[in-house]
Amino acid sequence: MADWIREPLHDGWAQALRADEMLYDSATDHQRLRVFSNPRFGRVLTLDDVVQTTEGDNFIYHEMMTHVPILAHGAARQVCIVGGGDGGMAREVLKHRRVEKVTMVEIDAAVVDFSKRYLPMLSKGAFDDPRLELVIADGAGFMRDTAGGFDVIIVDSTDPAGPGEVLFSDTFYGHAKRALSPGGILVTQNGVPFMQGAELTNTMRAFKPLFADATCYLATVPTYAGGPMAFGWGTDGDARTLPLAELAARFAASGLEPGYYTPEVHLAAFALPGYVRRLMP
Repeated sequence: MADWIREPLHDGWAQALRADEMLYDSATDHQRLRVFSNPRFGRVLTLDDVVQTTEGDNFIYHEMMTHVPILAHGAARQVCIVGGGDGGMAREVLKHRRVEKVTMVEIDAAVVDFSKRYLPMLSKGAFDDPRLELVIADGAGFMRDTAGGFDVIIVDSTDPAGPGEVLFSDTFYGHAKRALSPGGILVTQNGVPFMQGAELTNTMRAFKPLFADATCYLATVPTYAGGPMAFGWGTDGDARTLPLAELAARFAASGLEPGYYTPEVHLAAFALPGYVRRLMP
């Protein structure tokens, strides 16, 4: 019989996914990494039973963290991804033909190797694209020492615990701001605000002194349970106020065929419900 993997991430709330076939189980005393197949979401990656990504719905997360800032910018040539070792973020960034170079900073080379073996459908050959430079390094240290010049920086981090915690610090955001080119855009993953409101509040508290335009936008990713997910947005430009007609023209010229993103969804994602607005300092 199939097992049910119960995710206990939030206090008072749990979701469960059926594991029809266990493809990998590290079963260590420290962190338990598992990959299993689910009839609705395909291959699922969990860390200590918390869903990290799935074959079925990862496109929502990756499209919204890439297409929103890149199309809003309009002339992005240099993009930096912090984290993203599964290759899904690089996959979507590299769909933009005008992007000349993607610098992906991943702290653990084993994550990349693991993802190539067990989750190749996420990267879809992104690691073989000559425009991608894979840097195995601590993201915080890289951002502190880089010469910068990035038009878009995407922070594809885990939740603020363990190695990912430093990527939610004021110091890291300050270094990221310095690494942006004029008019550049920084986007971050900030969890599900209904369940993890402090993540968004703390990031926005750091963004406000750094950026002329500091806010967040939302997308609903089914396996990130508990409501829509928030993505931090910081820039000194006016990219967020782009008219729909211009955004639609850029989208048409891009040749993208996304499963979730549309220009209308792009603009609507910045319309925040009251409970999210109240989390913004």
